[in-house]
Amino acid sequence: MTVERFTITGRVQGVFYRKWAQANARGLGLRGFVRNMADGSVEAVLAGDKSRLDAFAEAALAGPPNARVDRVARRAAGAEDLPAGQGVAIAHDG
Repeated sequence: MTVERFTITGRVQGVFYRKWAQANARGLGLRGFVRNMADGSVEAVLAGDKSRLDAFAEAALAGPPNARVDRVARRAAGAEDLPAGQGVAIAHDG
């Protein structure tokens, strides 16, 4: 299992990006969380097979209909960064 932190920038708040990302991550069988950040970005910390994380990153570039994604940055994260339990949660804003 691989854990990664995604930072999605552009017009990604106020366009239902978190709910969209949550649904996509769940559909890929990932677990973790998605949240809005104070700088206007969306952060996702997700765990799963590398190929499924790659698929999430590719989908994240498109986003929901009203979003405009400028960049999806990825970096390694640790299991300690994940919430307890299964599934993908929408976390408190960071």
